[in-house]
Parts: sequence; structure tokens; C-alpha cells
Amino acid sequence: MPYYSDLQHPASHKRCKSLISYIVTLCILLTLWHISSLYLKTPLLPTPYNVGIQMLQLWSSPLLQPHIFASMYRLLLGIAIAFILSIPLGMWSGFSHRGNQLLSPFLYLFYSMPKVIFLPLIMLALGIGNATKIFLISFTLFFHLTVIIRDAVRSIDPFQIDILRSFGATPLQLVRHLLWPASLSPILTSLRTGLGIALALLFITETFASDKGLGYFIMNAMEIHNYEEMYAAIITLGLIGLSLYITLDQLEIYLCPWKHQQKNNP
Repeated sequence: MPYYSDLQHPASHKRCKSLISYIVTLCILLTLWHISSLYLKTPLLPTPYNVGIQMLQLWSSPLLQPHIFASMYRLLLGIAIAFILSIPLGMWSGFSHRGNQLLSPFLYLFYSMPKVIFLPLIMLALGIGNATKIFLISFTLFFHLTVIIRDAVRSIDPFQIDILRSFGATPLQLVRHLLWPASLSPILTSLRTGLGIALALLFITETFASDKGLGYFIMNAMEIHNYEEMYAAIITLGLIGLSLYITLDQLEIYLCPWKHQQKNNP
């Protein structure tokens, strides 16, 4: 039988349980890491304590900050460009039969292809600066988001569209009151799933002819055998991804409250 406090504050109770599970998981991972480091006794795997001290020193020094800012700039701008371009095209493809006929061949062709194979061509066309890194991230996420948005719009019950049209709704009102709310949750979900892809592409592009970024910093630390700095930069990149994932998760809770109300009230 649930406690009275759990019935009064179910959301806070769930958040507390989730936080505890994350803390326990983190403790288990750190313990396994520490035991492995002591057992192997190799500089390739320093202890979590040494990596943590090195990470705090890097964060408080100007050495790592330019690399963090460079990676964040490339990552966020690439995601933003893909987001802005995929919304109108995805909705058009999902709502309009003609739009779907025109865009579907491109979506099916490029969606299934690993976009990283175009990196040499992109580097030849755009050089080795920020443009190449930003373009590859936005190019990859664009097809990922567009397909998700198109499928979300196509899954809308036509009866709902007919009801709004019977009340004289304009195309913009259809987008505002039906297509956008129906697509918002899938968009945020696809952004979360695409975040790992974007981070992987960011790392790959920053290892090619680059002198700034966390990918460059990680590879440089590996080459000079500074493994503590290497692990510190890897964890920093992971924390960036984790913070963005949590941000998107909280945005979905705030912008799509109906979805979480259905989960809490089955």
C-alpha cells in the first residue's frame, strides 16, 4: 500500500528514486574503475581520484576552456541549423502528398547512409575550419529529424484535421494548433537520440587537421601519453552530452505536460 506522502507528491517521489538510482550507478562504475586501475597497475588506466584532480585543475585553468567553448559552439550551432531546417520540411513532407513525393527519395537515400563518409568531400569543399564540423553535424541531424517529424505528422488522425478545417482553420492555424503540438514530443525525443550521433561526429571532425576542440585535446593528450588529461577531457565531453540530454528531457516535461500526465495517470 503506497504511503500518503507518495500519493500527495508522486512526481517528487519518482524524481528522488531516479536520483538515487543514478547515484548508485555512478558509485558502482567508479568502484569498478578504481579496482581495475589498482589491479592492472598501468598508466593507461589511472585511478578515478587522479583523473578527478586533473579534471578540476583543467576546469580552473585557461588550458581546457577554449577547447570546451569551441566544441560547444560547433555542436550547438550544428544542432540549431538542423532543427530550423527540418521542422518546415518535415511538416510539409508529412502533411502534403506532393511534398512527400518530392522529399521522400532524398530522405530515404541519405537517411540510411552514414554521413561521415562525406567528410573528405566536405573538407575539400569547405576546408578544415568550423564550417566542415558544423555542416556535417547539421547535415546528419537534418535527415534524422526530418524523418521523425514527417512520420509524426503523418500519424495524426485525418479526422482531427477535418474538424479544424470545418471550423475554417487556416494552414498556419493547423500548424500551430495541431501539427506543431503533435510533432513536439517526437522532435525532442529525436534530438535526444541524435545527440549521441552529433557528439560522435564532433569528436571525429575535431581529430582531423584541427587545433582546437575537445576531440583535438583528447587525441593530443593520448599522443603525448598524458592519460589523466585524456580521461579528464573524455569525461568533460560526456558531461556536456549529459547536460544537454537532461536539458532536452526537462524541456519535454515542460512543453509536453500531457505526455507525462498520461504516464502518471494510466
